Amino acid sequence: MSQFGCCVFQVTMKALYAQRNSPGEEMTFVFQERENLPPSRAHDVKVQVRACALSCVDTKLLAEIKLKKELVPVGREISGVVLEVGSKVTFFQPDDEVVGILPLDSEESGVCEVILVHEHYLAHKPQKVCWAEAAGTLRDGLRAYTALHYLAPVSPGSSVLVLDGASPFGTIAIQLAQHRGAKVISTAHSLEDKQYLERLRPAGARVIDVSHGKIDLAESCLEETGGLGVDIVLDAGVRLYSAEDEAGSRCQLLPHKHDIITLLGVGGRWITTERNLQLDPPDSHSLYLKGATVSFLNEEVWNLSSVQQGKYLAILEDIMDKLSNGIFRPQLDEAIPLYEAKVSMEIVQKNQARKRQVIQF
Repeated sequence: MSQFGCCVFQVTMKALYAQRNSPGEEMTFVFQERENLPPSRAHDVKVQVRACALSCVDTKLLAEIKLKKELVPVGREISGVVLEVGSKVTFFQPDDEVVGILPLDSEESGVCEVILVHEHYLAHKPQKVCWAEAAGTLRDGLRAYTALHYLAPVSPGSSVLVLDGASPFGTIAIQLAQHRGAKVISTAHSLEDKQYLERLRPAGARVIDVSHGKIDLAESCLEETGGLGVDIVLDAGVRLYSAEDEAGSRCQLLPHKHDIITLLGVGGRWITTERNLQLDPPDSHSLYLKGATVSFLNEEVWNLSSVQQGKYLAILEDIMDKLSNGIFRPQLDEAIPLYEAKVSMEIVQKNQARKRQVIQF
């Protein structure tokens, strides 16, 4: 086990950051030169990054937890090789292959060749799992586990509705639910999405094409479940108001909150990604009559509190295990070289990427 400080590296590296602009302006992304890593601590692990997945910078969440920086590090899901370990690191040693999600308050950008990471944010990567798949599955795997293992545990025979199943997150959620023995129903937002979902293996998920707006989602789900309703709903956002009040083609493809409540079964669980969900008294009364519950999906809670650190690391290890065994097959775009990272991040920030974007070093 080597300790930091044994030798000095003077290597200039590039790291990608998001630059905050005036309110209302789009976020811009810039490369910053860095010559040295910040001072290391006893529990730090020096990692040579091999791949980094890109995900949207959540400016609202950063503001809510009082993280106000002019330059915000970009790229938090990483895979790589351990170069050195601090004096108190016990779980890793040089040459170990690792994965991890950098915390929200990290000073490090994952889009950089070498970074320092606290050992409690890392897990081992199986050698048979490639770098891009490891980094590209972490966040979606964590979200799927949070939803279908902790918020609404899936059991054999239960029915699960995954909205926008062809998204990177939807794909992993379907695979986890099917692995647990659930009957899965999914919505497709286009003909391409429908074809992708029908090709997914193992087959068996019922696909409902909502791209033309002619399908009554609640009616279709009730028909699929013999009128009993769905046990678990995992949304990708919902419409809170009428179609005329919410512009944008994406909003038109989302179900109305009343549809979700209607298709829920007795004792059903609705896992929502809609942070501004508003339930009126009649909505609450309908949920009360069904004994149904609503939970909010925010996978960042694992890194915002260290209380559940053991469970969090167990999830990361299990995600890698399911990748290694072929249970998870992520929805990834072709690997992106470092020089295209800025353009790719702009696409991700605008929510225009239908596949997970991964930078390969």
